[in-house]
Amino acid sequence: MAKKLTLVTGGAGLIGSQIIEDLNHNGNTDILVVDHLGTTDKWKNLQRNFFTEYCEKDQFERFLDAGHPLLSEISEIYHLGACSATTEKDATYLIQNNFHYTKKLAEFALTKNIPFLYASSAATYGEGEFGYDDKAPIETLKPLNMYGYSKHLFDLYAKKTKIADKLIGLKYFNVFGYGEAHKGDMRSLVLKGYEQIRDTGKLKLFKSYKPEYKDGEQKRDFLYVKDASKISVYLLSERKYGLYNVGRGMAETWNDLAFALFNAMDAPINIEYVEMPESLKGKYQYYTCADMEKLTKAGYPFGFTNLQDSIKEYVRLLSLEAK
Repeated sequence: MAKKLTLVTGGAGLIGSQIIEDLNHNGNTDILVVDHLGTTDKWKNLQRNFFTEYCEKDQFERFLDAGHPLLSEISEIYHLGACSATTEKDATYLIQNNFHYTKKLAEFALTKNIPFLYASSAATYGEGEFGYDDKAPIETLKPLNMYGYSKHLFDLYAKKTKIADKLIGLKYFNVFGYGEAHKGDMRSLVLKGYEQIRDTGKLKLFKSYKPEYKDGEQKRDFLYVKDASKISVYLLSERKYGLYNVGRGMAETWNDLAFALFNAMDAPINIEYVEMPESLKGKYQYYTCADMEKLTKAGYPFGFTNLQDSIKEYVRLLSLEAK
């Protein structure tokens, strides 16, 4: 029997659920979803998609250990499952969940000759003192938090063991969009800001503590989840192996984002700049911007949604959900 199942770990998450939606649009419903739903509302992301089977993460790991028959049907793997909380303090949990689990799944994929895509992160770049170039050596990178380091560890492992050119690793930048409501404090500022403006008419942004950046002028490479998904599906379907940045290659300010949000909500601009928590000050990125040359050379044909249009569409979806 030919393999036909697409495995999507983290399939109830922000990027994973969008990938499944796009696979569905392409006619693929033969999908095995793996996630950890817990007590969150993440299950709502499953409702909008079609798939063959769902497994909890721990159950699927037991399947891997036992060589479950279901594994023989897997034809490709999108491994988005991870703890994505940049504030997570439990380093042991992050190592197990983001590093060892990825190793185990990658080794399974390589043994069975199954195309494998995994989520790395822009957090691996740290402060960006060495730039944001996915073609540069990764050994010198210094992530600012344990989440970034747990992602960096697998990138390093893949390179050291010479399997990096047999996998697709994606350094996602600041991804936002519909399907992130379950993420608590890790929700994007677009969603947090939408709720703040809806409830108070005001949006709070962190003050800057570097003289070269005015308040709200800290910059990020913001990426709409629909673009993150398109890039992911393209690279895996075209078997474009390697480690890629997944951003837009454009740094925009938090003020830019705020203005786009007020505009989309047809509300007067009202921004309050607030103190940053002490726990964040030493781990805060003031600037991120993906070098996108590698993705361009890989032939990615679809372009990107600009910040204003993506926020406008996201706000429309949130407004429809609220009705």
